[in-house]
Amino acid sequence: MVMRRHHLTCAGIAFALYLHHLVSTIEVPLDLPQPPTITKQSVKDYIVDPRDNIFIECEAKGNPVPIFSWTRNGKFFNVAKDPKVSMRRRSGTLVIDFHSGGRPEDYEGEYQCFARNDYGTALSSKIHLQVSKSPLWPKEKVDVIEVDEGAPLSLQCNPPPGLPSPVIFWMSSSMEPIHQDKRVSQGQNGDLYFSNVMLQDAQTDYSCNARFHFTHTIQQKNPYTLKVKTKKPHNETSLRNHTAMYSARGITETTPSFMYPYGTSSSQMVLRGEDLLLECIASGVPAPDIMWYKKGGELPVGKTKLENFNKALRISNVSEEDSGEYFCLASNKMGSIRHTISVRVKAAPYWLDEPQNLILAPGEDGRLVCRANGNPKPAIQWLVNGEPIEGSPPNPSREVAGDTIVFRDTQIGSSAVYQCNASNEHGYLLANAFVSVLDVPPRILAPRNQLIKVIQNNRTRLDCPFFGSPIPTLRWFKNGQGNTLDGGNYKAHENGSLEMEMARKEDQGIYTCVATNILGKAEAQVRLEVKDPTRIVRGPEDQVVKRGSMPRLHCRVKHDPTLKLTVTWLKDDAPLYMGNRMKKEDDGLTIYGVAEKDQGDYTCVASTELDKDSAKAYLTVLERPDRPQDLELTDLAERSVRLTWIPGDDNNSPITDYIVQFEEDRFQPGMWHNHSRYPGSVNSAILSLSPYVNYQFRVIAVNDVGSSLPSMPSERYQTNGARPEINPTGVQGAGTQKNNMEITWTPLNATQAYGPNLRYIVRWRRRDPRGSWYNETVKAPRHVVWNTPIYVPYEIKVQAENDFGRAPEPDTYIGYSGEDYPKAAPTDVRIRVLNSTAIALTWTRVHLDTIQGQLKEYRAYFWRDSSLLKNLWVSKKRQYVSFPGDRNRGIVSRLFPYSNYKLEMVVTNGRGDGPRSEVKEFPTPEGVPSSPRYLRIRQPNLESINLEWDHPEHPNGVLTGYSLRYQAFNGSKTGRTLVENFSPNQTKFTLQRTDPISRYRFFLRARTQVGEGETLVEESPALLNEAYTKNHVDIATQGWFIGLMCAIALLVLILLIVCFIKRSRGGKYPVRDNKDEHLNPEDKNVEDGSFDYSDEDNKPLPNSQTSLDGTIKQQESDDSLVDYGEGGEGQFNEDGSFIGQYTVKKDKEETEGNESSEATSPVNAIYSLA
Repeated sequence: MVMRRHHLTCAGIAFALYLHHLVSTIEVPLDLPQPPTITKQSVKDYIVDPRDNIFIECEAKGNPVPIFSWTRNGKFFNVAKDPKVSMRRRSGTLVIDFHSGGRPEDYEGEYQCFARNDYGTALSSKIHLQVSKSPLWPKEKVDVIEVDEGAPLSLQCNPPPGLPSPVIFWMSSSMEPIHQDKRVSQGQNGDLYFSNVMLQDAQTDYSCNARFHFTHTIQQKNPYTLKVKTKKPHNETSLRNHTAMYSARGITETTPSFMYPYGTSSSQMVLRGEDLLLECIASGVPAPDIMWYKKGGELPVGKTKLENFNKALRISNVSEEDSGEYFCLASNKMGSIRHTISVRVKAAPYWLDEPQNLILAPGEDGRLVCRANGNPKPAIQWLVNGEPIEGSPPNPSREVAGDTIVFRDTQIGSSAVYQCNASNEHGYLLANAFVSVLDVPPRILAPRNQLIKVIQNNRTRLDCPFFGSPIPTLRWFKNGQGNTLDGGNYKAHENGSLEMEMARKEDQGIYTCVATNILGKAEAQVRLEVKDPTRIVRGPEDQVVKRGSMPRLHCRVKHDPTLKLTVTWLKDDAPLYMGNRMKKEDDGLTIYGVAEKDQGDYTCVASTELDKDSAKAYLTVLERPDRPQDLELTDLAERSVRLTWIPGDDNNSPITDYIVQFEEDRFQPGMWHNHSRYPGSVNSAILSLSPYVNYQFRVIAVNDVGSSLPSMPSERYQTNGARPEINPTGVQGAGTQKNNMEITWTPLNATQAYGPNLRYIVRWRRRDPRGSWYNETVKAPRHVVWNTPIYVPYEIKVQAENDFGRAPEPDTYIGYSGEDYPKAAPTDVRIRVLNSTAIALTWTRVHLDTIQGQLKEYRAYFWRDSSLLKNLWVSKKRQYVSFPGDRNRGIVSRLFPYSNYKLEMVVTNGRGDGPRSEVKEFPTPEGVPSSPRYLRIRQPNLESINLEWDHPEHPNGVLTGYSLRYQAFNGSKTGRTLVENFSPNQTKFTLQRTDPISRYRFFLRARTQVGEGETLVEESPALLNEAYTKNHVDIATQGWFIGLMCAIALLVLILLIVCFIKRSRGGKYPVRDNKDEHLNPEDKNVEDGSFDYSDEDNKPLPNSQTSLDGTIKQQESDDSLVDYGEGGEGQFNEDGSFIGQYTVKKDKEETEGNESSEATSPVNAIYSLA
């Protein structure tokens, strides 16, 4: 599935937010003289909380800093005279403090702020200050309202007038919300309307509640109590969801009529930009449905919403096009009516052209334009510095022409603030715009040498805010070139910004903006760097995984290497918590042991300082289904019942099966058994039942992930009893002793017993039609018959019985009484030697009457009595070979050659072995020997190889000698095979090398007169390469090398003598003077800074023993690594190459007392110190 991805650049966001700035007027720097400008003020209709202080905001900027004053209700408001009123420093905001008392209502009125400096006066809008009110509900006595069932009813709320208007809702006196639907609902005026009253409406009372915004208080009206007069009393449950409810109650069905608004038509006025709310509430039986239409067209698209069960139509942000005639249609099965609402859209004034600040140079012309629209058409009034322009001093450079003021040949000193007031009966607009006459050379307002980074192919802009009077002209240049940048990929805006439709790599460079007017010029540089975009080249993909698995979500990112990349993960659009199971990697996210809570949307967000890319995928976790619920038993019958259940959530993996289990409380209480299995598409099944079982059922749901938890058990269902329908199975009769027969069977289970007091009638007789039957009634599934003859057949029957009767006549089974040991042994045992390891046997079978049981097998017991070789110990362990069935011949194999054997035979039945036959003796001839025990290879030098071997473990005859075959090989190349023969007593051989580099492969076999035995194969170790060997030999024969080695040996000998003298004096060695190693704090010798010196290499190894003379003896055999060529005189590197000639044997001796351990040679001492 394709991942869902979104790419967004930070520069793009900033650019979108800045688009409005591209067409805005140029701001005057605050360090230059300028008239005041209002920057912040309170809303026109200002409602305040009476519990808090009052803040009426008014802030302005200008140079010099403006001075503030206020009017209240059109008159000057002297702030200094009222101790409760103050004005914030460097601000016009009024603060009215009630901490020391006072009534907020005393300060209600219309306020207006004036900001003045030397260049003019700016005005705020008129702020209508009101204090929030939450009056109490007037006390009134509410009588019980009697109403006929089916009649319409409206309960009036009439909340006290609050400021702002309260939120209305209906509840009972016990604070339970009133359930509302298309029959019962609250109108926009707060009244509660019943299209028709039903009997259940009298089960509660009705109280109107008003919640006030500022005080957060709720006022409750005295509750209404209804008394519903009905023609047919009935209970509640018979009323609900009844399709013929009204006719059954004797209520007359009626056509709809409107409860609000009244009549067939009405009109409504709404102001442009507000929400229009149309409402139609109708009565009728049954409750009518409401539909909305607009005459001559469709309902406005995209801003229409139906509310209050379709009884209200809301149109948001109304415009003039939404005026017209709307009608609601109320209908039920008895008929329909309509109500037409004529909607008129009026408009408070709104701007078409709002006047903007005007900056002129001396002698320049300009104009202020103030155009507004509304319904009715608003009147335009101009003011200057807060006074009507008609009463201001004459100004020959100014001309007022309706909504426009034209300035010609302005001069310094004619700066002022002009106000435009557009008003009609629905409201007004007030805008300030100053005219400032300045003479200022160009200046760049942006920081110098800006660095702008942008993503390739994105729209970008370079800012160069400037100011000057006259307004300078601004041009852009790139990399010092003379051509002005405007056109093509570039667009220069009046405010100084240079916009690029698409930033390319070739657009990188240094851009210069130059502002020029008649007074001079100014310039600034901006450096642009174009970066590669951040892209997720492989994002996560939608996955469906099983619970406990390890899904991996990919997120491989390509980005500009000069930008720092940050990769974050979101789950369901919130930051992902990285716990122990989450592993974030460079190119993805791995979830270990995924669980149900891990399901959801995963988003990989790769971001840099300039842009980001994201990719989203949904992870679906397959879980075992939830347990089924609400088990119900219906259709109860003698041998069946219907079980119904409600399926649990399948947890994203469809349910494939349902397993129904049962439990009974008589035979195995608490143990659940599988009853039946059903497809996952069903939730009801008819279950077959057995008599006399107290059933309880539960259901398990199964999907591809696994099985759900079992449902809660159903109620129990007891079936009636009956006689058994089947008899026990698996009936057997066999003796456990020679004079009995044990009869056993598989008992009936809980669903087969069919009744109480289950028992078994056991019958038996000898297998003779004339024999008489014996019987016994038992409850356990076992009966033993005693005093039976040895191994005779019996006929057996087992019949089930309970208190309701017996099962059908049972089948007859054959059993046998107990066996005794055989009385006779095989005779005439004859032996024929087949080869050195096998013999053939024949014997005469015993008579069947002597077996006293069932013949199982003949057995030949044999053992090795001795070897034909002198002084060779052999094991005399008895072994046997079985010959199943009634037979008289067989073969005994796997004997040792050249040995003396003894053998005897028995016959075996189910009881055991009979008497043994006469012991027979026989020898086995010679055979071929086993392989030699070992072959050890030593290489004392490059000219020879020493071989040593041991005799075979099993000679299997008289050894006549050894045969050695060997061949040289080097890699895949092999030489010809050579053969050496040796006498039986020879176990050593020295091979003279013809090639010092090649290795050798040896094949060694021992032989007897019969032939050669098993082969033992070994190879000589690998050598160093030839070049290294030659160089090594040459160096070793050089005189300077021999002299150097002698000097080193002499130096080492002197060092050993010094060490020996020191040890002989004190036995302590000052370790801290010579070692920086950290000592074990548990060492008892740490305190004095010394310890007993000993050579670690000479410590006894684990599992070794020290002899009386101090040498270490091995507990193992003499088959050491040295014997196999891996130690001793011939030494080998890790790769097996030969170095024995140039290393020395490290023979170490451990002596008692404080005697030192000495190396056997000076060279060995060097290795010891190293």
